[in-house]
Amino acid sequence: MSILFDNVKIERHWELLSPWKQDAYQYFQFMIGEKNDYPCVPARQGLKNNRLRFGFLDDVDDTKMLASSLKEYGDISKAIGQYTSLVMFLHMDETQATMENYQDLFWDLLSDVTNYDTSDWPVNIPDNPEHHEWEFCFGGEPYFVFCATPVHQLRKSRYFPYMMLAFQPRLVFDELNASTAYGRKMKKVIRQRLQAFDSTSVHPELKWYGNTDNHEWKQYFIGEDDHSLSKCPFTRFKQRISNLTKMK
Repeated sequence: MSILFDNVKIERHWELLSPWKQDAYQYFQFMIGEKNDYPCVPARQGLKNNRLRFGFLDDVDDTKMLASSLKEYGDISKAIGQYTSLVMFLHMDETQATMENYQDLFWDLLSDVTNYDTSDWPVNIPDNPEHHEWEFCFGGEPYFVFCATPVHQLRKSRYFPYMMLAFQPRLVFDELNASTAYGRKMKKVIRQRLQAFDSTSVHPELKWYGNTDNHEWKQYFIGEDDHSLSKCPFTRFKQRISNLTKMK
């Protein structure tokens, strides 16, 4: 049985969704679909064409459910088509959480969910986050991961009333790269819209994937200022080694 939703399934099962899930989805529809100024044009296209898939975590620590959602999505993403993404809404009761709390939680989730990943790391993606071609992978598929939280204020493009994760497959960016005229034009449009939408400057780490001066992980979780972590907190391989050691 599918645990993911598209627009049609959500509308069909609306009354069965708990209030926070209804609220999260309605806000997403308003933010992406109804507001004409949201910077991410591909997300608007994906929502309009019913190519986004949605999942909900009632417990923010339920990494098993997150893994199941990623597994299901990975099996169908290529068939959905361009501009597809998996959007996960996470519920948490901590009303006093800080930006640092959310940042730590984000990286804990990415690290912990890989404990349920039975696939090998893709051979064409470096396993070291410090390599400029590294990105998060699950089920053998590389993803760009976008995080939004309730504590983002100045960077409005990263604000959401619940914690939200969007997993965008690398295939989405096949035409959105520096080597295509369409990609260069779209980047210019998105940057202009970001500058107008946010109450702060475009973050300096928003660069092209594959460029030697770029690190994708620095774009996953962006705070209010231009600061970025000096070292990637993703610990998948350290955890695997630790788990193997404990089994001996």
